[in-house]
Amino acid sequence: MSFLKFESLKKEFGDFVAVGDMSLDVERGEFISLLGPSGCGKTTTLQMVAGLLQPTSGKIMLDGKDITNTPPNKRGLGIVFQSYALFPHMTATENVAFGLEMRGVGKADRMARAHAALEQVRLAQFADRYPKDMSGGQRQRVALARALVIEPPVLLLDEPLSNLDAKLREEMRIELRLLQQDIGVTTILVTHDQEEALSMSDRIVVMQRGEVSQIAAPLDLYERPTNTFVSDFVGKTNLLNGHVSAPNTVSVNGTTIDVDTASADVGSQVTLSVRPEKLRLCDDTTGQKVRIDAAIFLGSSWLYRVTGELGELFITQPNTGSAGYSKGDMAHVSWPAGSLTLFEDAVS
Repeated sequence: MSFLKFESLKKEFGDFVAVGDMSLDVERGEFISLLGPSGCGKTTTLQMVAGLLQPTSGKIMLDGKDITNTPPNKRGLGIVFQSYALFPHMTATENVAFGLEMRGVGKADRMARAHAALEQVRLAQFADRYPKDMSGGQRQRVALARALVIEPPVLLLDEPLSNLDAKLREEMRIELRLLQQDIGVTTILVTHDQEEALSMSDRIVVMQRGEVSQIAAPLDLYERPTNTFVSDFVGKTNLLNGHVSAPNTVSVNGTTIDVDTASADVGSQVTLSVRPEKLRLCDDTTGQKVRIDAAIFLGSSWLYRVTGELGELFITQPNTGSAGYSKGDMAHVSWPAGSLTLFEDAVS
């Protein structure tokens, strides 16, 4: 039996369907990310799990019990908000201990547990500091310790890293994931950051307009997306419009490409997707001839925008220590077999 289960969960605001018929089984200790653009329904879903919003229909089951109508304070879930929501007049220890105090835990016990939670997130030395005297990353850890100290069955994270700078956000992804694995708490993360979801999750739920587009492990989601939306939203990709001109052949701008077309009829409009890192630039005549329109150095890699018979393509190449191509250079682009994914939903 799944530890946390959504059964046909739906939320409507008047005529607007924020979440429509969502079903999901979450195993104990699993890290699930709800990923999608603004307005896709991911935060609404999290708020229904937390009890902050009542579903229009459907059920939420936790460890075999129906909690759909259980008040938020009776669910015992840990929540970390985007704003952290710390009390400014309380020290780190007092903030962490507050939830225990509301549960009637004695002072000595709650202070000991609060200090242990701060130790867990490596903030023991900041126990007596107030939020205004801490960095964004430190405040985020206090909020996390406050959520974990009550030993929740499920930890809910509402874009908790979005207010941090890029370097700290990357560091906190690793720390948060390692902590979650050590503790083994079932976790639901809401994010619009693809890298965050890919790097932290056991599985990712990609949402679009209130519906689930795909549920998969990060590698499967990235390498085997089921539609153009997922392919384009999760990471970077090149989308090429074409039609099936013959079995296992797709024509793009008059250029034929060998690809498995078993799922599409001859003559049908299709979209091909290929990741920038799958493409290879070379000086020989193998592949399609292209012109380098832009060459951007990113440190660990080069990003190129090129134009050729297939249209405009973006290509990433690893930095090998030597100079890359420059704007205006001519080259050829090729790709290994199996790099192209075919979708029957054509893009405009």
